[in-house]
Amino acid sequence: MDFTAGYGMFLSEEHELLRRTVREFAEREVAPHIRAWDRSGAEVGEGPERRTHIVPVLKRMGELGLLGICIPQRYGGAGMDYLALAVVCEELERVDSFLRVVMSVHTGLNSLSLLQWGTEEQKQRYLVPQASGAQIAGYCLTEPNSGTDAVAMLATARRDGDSYILNGEKIWISLADVADNFLVIAKTDPDKGARGISAFLVERAWPGVSSHPIHGKLGVRAGNTGAVVFQDVRVPAANLLGEEGEGFKIAMAALDNGRYTVAAGATGLIQASLEASLRYAKERSTFGKPIAEHQLVKRMISHMVRKLDTSRLLVYRAGWMKNRGERNTRETTLAKWHATVSSFEAADDAIQIHGAYGYADEYPVERYLRNARGAIIYEGTRELQELLQAEFALGTRTNRPLRKELPPYDPELWG
Repeated sequence: MDFTAGYGMFLSEEHELLRRTVREFAEREVAPHIRAWDRSGAEVGEGPERRTHIVPVLKRMGELGLLGICIPQRYGGAGMDYLALAVVCEELERVDSFLRVVMSVHTGLNSLSLLQWGTEEQKQRYLVPQASGAQIAGYCLTEPNSGTDAVAMLATARRDGDSYILNGEKIWISLADVADNFLVIAKTDPDKGARGISAFLVERAWPGVSSHPIHGKLGVRAGNTGAVVFQDVRVPAANLLGEEGEGFKIAMAALDNGRYTVAAGATGLIQASLEASLRYAKERSTFGKPIAEHQLVKRMISHMVRKLDTSRLLVYRAGWMKNRGERNTRETTLAKWHATVSSFEAADDAIQIHGAYGYADEYPVERYLRNARGAIIYEGTRELQELLQAEFALGTRTNRPLRKELPPYDPELWG
């Protein structure tokens, strides 16, 4: 059965060609190695040869145009729409979450923020090489003592002539040891709360920037996650993204895009859990018949089907709204909440269907479960998404217009 069929109201033939291209890449160049990569982790050393499997994979994703899939061609991207971004994330996470994390951070959080908020000079300097994959981008918001409560951050950027002096530590940063550029959120006026936060484009090569990996992660072991430290880093004022004091709005707008990619990826993970369960259920027999014929196994499979379709529809609705230039915080939040929780439940059921074999990495479903758990936390916890949905329903939260919105998709201008 083709679980991607029936979405013609959203997707074009070009989207389906993209899906086949991404699936072929992920299955041919990543799937045969992912068990070993997951076991060994993503160790990153020093110097130009510091990176293990990550850099070749990123290079290949850049060559395929995936890293700039929804960036206009005039900025080095593929010129496709935001639904194309969802398709890419689905297919990448269907093989492993670390691939989708790259899209979430590099494309969703950083490059789309540049597209939305950047000056033309900033776009030419950073967005163009990022869209082609010549440079890799990261996003620095979370700190050791501030996650969901972003206003509690301690990182500061003090104005000093024609530059800022940046100090602070960011943690749980994907691509921490790999990214060439970072979008960093820091306080420029600690007394103003959310209005005293600003956003900066920071290069790894600048003096005072350092990073180190986080070891012992439960999931996404094939990807690089770490801490990034900024010690008296001199950031040119020209690298202020948006206006001073707009950093919190920029960070939240970035999370709208990041959550969209996470939701799309979680949909791909549901499909991976379903496909693995179908294969095993047809092969494994108990009590004289394939376990696929047992009613309770059928029940778990049917629940995966429901979660897959509802998650995909929620994601595609958000993507459709992005294409039209409509604010979609409520819709994206709902998609992220539903899809990530559903992916964890689907992976859990997949392990149950596999029985004892699902508990070891001989089969991929235990990796799916470990990877799915993180998405319920990062880029907005499950509990935060629940609160946001209640506030939207109660009318205590609305989609307030921003000074700069993410541009709607225009095939004539983007292609």
